[in-house]
Amino acid sequence: MLTDFETRLLGLMMMVIMLGMGASLTFKDFRIAFRKPQGILIGLLCQYAIMPFLGYLMTVALGLPPALAIGLILMGCMPGGTTSNIFAYFSKGVLALSIMMTICSTLVAVVMVPVLLQFYSGLTGLPSEYTVPAGNVAQVLVVLIVPTLLGIAMRKWNPNVGATVELVGGFLGVVVILFLVLTWVPRNHQLLFTTPGSVYFAAIGLGLIGMALGYGLSRLLRQDARRSRTIALETGIQNGPLAVLIVLLTFRDELQQQVLLIPVLYSLFIVLTSSAVTVWFRRITTREELARDQAKVPTAVKPVPGAKAA
Repeated sequence: MLTDFETRLLGLMMMVIMLGMGASLTFKDFRIAFRKPQGILIGLLCQYAIMPFLGYLMTVALGLPPALAIGLILMGCMPGGTTSNIFAYFSKGVLALSIMMTICSTLVAVVMVPVLLQFYSGLTGLPSEYTVPAGNVAQVLVVLIVPTLLGIAMRKWNPNVGATVELVGGFLGVVVILFLVLTWVPRNHQLLFTTPGSVYFAAIGLGLIGMALGYGLSRLLRQDARRSRTIALETGIQNGPLAVLIVLLTFRDELQQQVLLIPVLYSLFIVLTSSAVTVWFRRITTREELARDQAKVPTAVKPVPGAKAA
């Protein structure tokens, strides 16, 4: 399903993206963010309570076989993806909140992802050959956290270099994702035609339903509409490339191809669905901004009938 070159490129892309994301932050940003941590905490709640449970629920409801089940549960347990920051920016969301949620969910993932994977795999009753060892998850996450910390240190050492790394990391990430999609789809078109509709529903629905639930919970917990839309994007956009790397490290041969199907399809379709949602969110935000601007314009005072001019 993925060639050796694509696998190595994916690993390199993840490190470059995490380096760029780290270069967008300073330790001061963390101190500022945690003075009012409500948004970040709600985001973590969405990420590690709603999404894993949603993945499990869809697995049971759709009756997926073990290989597809572990792929969907794995996707539900992933931290937020860095592409959510790009979509948050173009949707006129709260970019600082999106970046901080991504970095915090990635740091917390070292502990939470292995625990949640073990819990939901056991709850689903998956055979032992379909389990993902906690060490494999931790290994990949630690490797990705190192370039993030290097990026933060680089930003502190030289802000100009840090800003350049941030820009290059984001740009290369988009280019590599587009390259992988454009090369993978033609090579696997027959697989796309023969994949059951339930698998497409799982791969697409996880992101879209996650966004809806993330937005609903944020509003319920009294976040404003703009922050809620940001949290919605961050909730639904999981780190698909990270899930793919964990599968490649854990499984082999035919079993690897089966488990990869949902993470790959999710990574493909989340770009399309998130683009549509981003356009919708941007229009809503633009209307809200226009309404606020109009509310600030004082209305002309109407003359009183029969009054004489001074």
